[in-house]
Amino acid sequence: MPRCGLATIILLLLMLLPACKDQDRLPSQVLLRIDGRTVSLEQFQHDFAQILPRDRVLPKDEEQALRRSYLAQRIDHELLLAEATRRKLSVTPAELQQAIASHLDRYPSGDFERMLADQGLAVEDWQRLLQEQLLVEKVLALMVRDKVDIADEEINAYFAAHRQSFARPEQVKARQITVPDEAQGRQALEMLRQGTPFAEVARRCSISPDADQGGDMGTFARGEMPEAFDKAVFGLPAGRISDLTESDYGYHIFLVEQHLPARPPDLDTVRGEIVAQLRKQQEEQLYQDWLQSLRQEAAIEIDWTLM
Repeated sequence: MPRCGLATIILLLLMLLPACKDQDRLPSQVLLRIDGRTVSLEQFQHDFAQILPRDRVLPKDEEQALRRSYLAQRIDHELLLAEATRRKLSVTPAELQQAIASHLDRYPSGDFERMLADQGLAVEDWQRLLQEQLLVEKVLALMVRDKVDIADEEINAYFAAHRQSFARPEQVKARQITVPDEAQGRQALEMLRQGTPFAEVARRCSISPDADQGGDMGTFARGEMPEAFDKAVFGLPAGRISDLTESDYGYHIFLVEQHLPARPPDLDTVRGEIVAQLRKQQEEQLYQDWLQSLRQEAAIEIDWTLM
């Protein structure tokens, strides 16, 4: 059976959204039984149809492989819900209302309801599925996330193994003005010499995508930008404006705002990044191990003749 990643369950819940409205009307021919939970063939087929590509017809063998992969994901989903029930986990009305409000806050008034209506999904059905999602989150927190423990020895070992990847090369923080020809470049330079702020000239004259941000290029190291850019900015003191520089993209004027010297690897600086990476790895391993134990202990019945 394919292994299902920690994030897949939530994605599966979202894929199941359009199927909820008609569940009560579907015939009861059972495809899957898991610890007292059942999934009908018609329900499965309806849900599976939601993930098929809309713009092309899959070859029969490819569709069958996708169907089996989806079945494995559905089994894992039902296993988690069954485990939540066994552990007497529940979602309180206050928790559900808070989650509903959080979703609605992302949309202008009425847009979310219209989106559900376009999908043929009643608000009540969406709320039931959201409650199910919250329940899955609770069982994952209890059985996986709360059990993660990152020891200092692990952090030190990871840093030692990846030490050079944490080194930072010399960088600059810069802005640019890009124009299509030299004449416009000279005009922009004259505006700067007359005291017009660099960001304002960039917004008025530049054709580069960062013009709306006042030409802000962010921070970059040597080799991340065209060679002509590196030659213009890395030898330029902070606060200085470059001469007109030509490249394949046009003519440029640069303002160096800050030089950031190369930084050797430093554990204290990157500790949080290492902890996040180790936590992700440990969560995934704990999840896979726990899920495998659920699969082995559960009573799973599949009517393969219906597949």
